[in-house]
Amino acid sequence: MDWTFPFSTGIRRVIAAAAVVSLGLLWAADILVLVFVTEPPIAPTTWLPVFVTGPLVALALPNARYPLSFPARALGVAAVSFTVSVLCLFVPVSGTDVGYLEAFALLFLIIRAIAQVHPVRPMVWTVAAPAVCLLMQTVRTRTLDGFVAGTYMVTIMLSLGIAMGCLVRATEARRQRAVRDVRQAERLALARDLHDLIAHHMTGIIVQANAARTVHATAPEKVEPALDAIARSGTETLESMRRLVRVLREEGHQALRPGDLLAELGDLVSEFCRHRPDAPAARLEASAAARTGRFSPEVEATVLRVVTEALTNVMRHAPGERVTVRLDADPEWLRVTVTNSARLHPADHPTGGRGGFGLIGLRERVEALDGTFRAGATGSGQWELRASLPRAVTDAGPAM
Repeated sequence: MDWTFPFSTGIRRVIAAAAVVSLGLLWAADILVLVFVTEPPIAPTTWLPVFVTGPLVALALPNARYPLSFPARALGVAAVSFTVSVLCLFVPVSGTDVGYLEAFALLFLIIRAIAQVHPVRPMVWTVAAPAVCLLMQTVRTRTLDGFVAGTYMVTIMLSLGIAMGCLVRATEARRQRAVRDVRQAERLALARDLHDLIAHHMTGIIVQANAARTVHATAPEKVEPALDAIARSGTETLESMRRLVRVLREEGHQALRPGDLLAELGDLVSEFCRHRPDAPAARLEASAAARTGRFSPEVEATVLRVVTEALTNVMRHAPGERVTVRLDADPEWLRVTVTNSARLHPADHPTGGRGGFGLIGLRERVEALDGTFRAGATGSGQWELRASLPRAVTDAGPAM
């Protein structure tokens, strides 16, 4: 059973388990009342809520592989519940005709519809139908006192359920807005990096073109290598520029200057160790292919961004743990892995607070370059952040 509320996987499992246990106990209460309290002869309207409408509404809640959508299921079970309520007006009283499972399952249906159904108009219809059915259950008592008392209690239940559903819906809306803001900020940051790196390449192309024109008269044999270098640089620049579409550069930032990737990573790790004088020294490892390979500028900038965010998270959430930064490469991919050892005593209030959206920005940046991103616990209990990026540039000798 998958209750897709905007919470973490662990919290969703707790919600699902609590809901299953609650609905199971309510159904058991319905059966016990039917068996030990209701006196024969038992009318159909007494056992229908126990064995038909109650289980139907409960089964409409989870995300199983139903052919109908959730709003269609909600309207369908509401129609069945409404029919039973109408039948109760024409059948003699033989016991309680209000099923506990049916009533609370309808309430859960309302909460989930408010929290998850979009847009607003289908949500209103999906909520209104179960709400009317819940109110109609009060007429099954066939007495004025039962109707008044039941309406009072159902109104309170509906108010609490609607408030809870609105709270979950608002929480999800805020989360989605925050995710969109983080993704937009990451796209703008990537655009700025690409702009700076492309400017660097274009400067090199201009210098090489001027050099070729200068030596054309005195050393014609050096013109062709210069043209090859210009073509290679132009190809790299176009590969980077292809990703720079419909984004604007913001003001007030430091220009990114391309440099040696390993040197930049070494500086990051050294600065990280300087801020943790009492913790084990972090290690930077690189395979031979990663040391000698050439990579596109946007890939190098993304690797630096990934390692920076990973080390920042370690500083916040696991400040005393051992950290390893690993760089590997093959003919098609460049892979960066940041691993920290398992924590024995996690801090209650990590330094720097909890943002929660840094990994979303990293995923956005890596996937914008057609890469893959993963962050989570390993089988040995360590926390690992891994990004794989395509090598947009093949190995070649240095440019002229």
